[in-house]
This record gives sequence, structure tokens and C-alpha cells, in this order.
Amino acid sequence: MTDVGSSIPRRQLGRFLRQAREQAGLSLEAAGADLEWSRSTMYRIEGGQAAVKARDVEAMCRLYGISGEMTEALKKLAAQTKAKGWWHAYGDTLPAWFELYVGLEAAASRLRHWEPAVLPGLLQTREYAEHLLRSHPDLPPREVGRLVEVRMERQKVLTRKKPEPPRLEVIVDEGVLRREAPGMGRQLAHLHNQVTNGVASIQVVPRSAAPTFALTGGQFIILEFPPLGIRTPEPTTVYSELLTGALYLDKPTEVAAYAKAWRSLEEVALDLSRSTDLIAMIAKEMRDE
Repeated sequence: MTDVGSSIPRRQLGRFLRQAREQAGLSLEAAGADLEWSRSTMYRIEGGQAAVKARDVEAMCRLYGISGEMTEALKKLAAQTKAKGWWHAYGDTLPAWFELYVGLEAAASRLRHWEPAVLPGLLQTREYAEHLLRSHPDLPPREVGRLVEVRMERQKVLTRKKPEPPRLEVIVDEGVLRREAPGMGRQLAHLHNQVTNGVASIQVVPRSAAPTFALTGGQFIILEFPPLGIRTPEPTTVYSELLTGALYLDKPTEVAAYAKAWRSLEEVALDLSRSTDLIAMIAKEMRDE
């Protein structure tokens, strides 16, 4: 899987357009009114959640007073947003807010994932993933298989040859490892193999760890991105999934807060060696039961 898709140019374009609007002193509502677009349309464009036509970029640039040279550069960037990633084949199944994440995940150079409830999707077995998806009360059974395939396809990012795969660093609560699910022994054996093969590094927060602000703050992923030629690298982004959507945070103060939480989690987690041993021990316990 070498196609990193269109999320990154969409995000870059949206960020440039948002900065230009703010420099022009226009609110989201005021710009939308002048362009005869809804606030939600403006929000989706600036958030990188939609491809943008060149003529629309030109209209925005004219409103914001952007130079002709920069306008042409942004129109070329808009053309790149129409490229299709592999995940677009599942567009009728994937929610738009998650489709954006898949593109960012494929383009990242480093992923730091804190998971207090379930194992990360990139490390799940097919059996574990299917169990989780079938537990969703609003998910039609016919869509479960397609979503499992998306999850399995996403995992190829960790073993791709080019571009270099992202570095996956995971911290999980020990309770996640001990929570019984169909095929959990096989899931833990797979997890152990991914660690020993260098696909991911995993640290476990033991049950003995005292509660901290980071432990009670909920799941999050910090995504970092590589330089892209002469372009400004994508800003480090925090992704946090909710029941009905997701948060994408890239302001420096927001990212710094989550980086601090990550360091706090590292402090209470077992080191890599002891975490790996614990995973192996729990896997053996579940096989013996």
C-alpha cells in the first residue's frame, strides 16, 4: 500500500485557506455569507474534510486578497485533493470523520497510541476486530465484514516497503489484555509477535498503577508527519475518537497537552521488556484456560 491518498493536500489547503481568512479579518460565518456557502461547508473545507474545486479556491482567494501567484499555487494543491486512496472504495461504509483519519494514518511517520479500553485497530486480529464491530448496536451486520476488511487493509501500513512505515508506539492498560473476548489468546499471541518482530513497541500500564490525569483522560493518538519535499510538514495532530465522531487537534498548545499526557503514561507504564513479558504471560494463561 503505497498510496497515501488525498488527506494531506486537503489538510494543507484547508490550513492555508483558514490562515488567509483569519488574516483578512473575516469570521467563518462572514466568509461563508460572501461566498454563499454554509458554515458547515466552510468548516469542512478548512478542516481538510472535503476536496475543493479550483474555481472555489479562486473565489476564496479573491475574497481574502491573496496574490495571483499564491492563488495559482493553491489551485494546484486543490487538484491534488482529488486523488483517491484505497479507502475510498469503502466510502459508503466509512464515516467521513474516520475516512480523514485513515488518510492521515497512512501518511504519518510516527503514531503514539494510548488505549485504555481495547487494543488498537492496527494490532487487532480479524477475530478480535469482528467481535468489536458486531457489538455495535447501530451497525448493520452486512457492514461488519467490510469494516473488518478496512481494518485489515489499514494494518499493511506497518509492513509496507515504500514509503517507510510509521513507527507505532502503543501504551495499553493491563485490563485491556485481560478482558476476555473470542480468540483472545490468539490475539495476545499476535500482539507478542508484532512486538518481537519490531512492528510496534508496546508498554503496559499495570493494574497496580495509581490513577493519574492521563489515565482518566480517554483514548488518543498523536500523529507526526515526515517532510514532503519543499512543503511545510503537516503539523503534529492529535486524534481522539468519540461514539459519534472524532476530534482532530493540531494547535501547538493542544498537542503539547497530549504530549505531556503521553509522558505521564510512560512514567507509570512498565518498560518495553517487562511489558513484553507480561503480554506473553497473559497469553499463556488464556491458552491454558
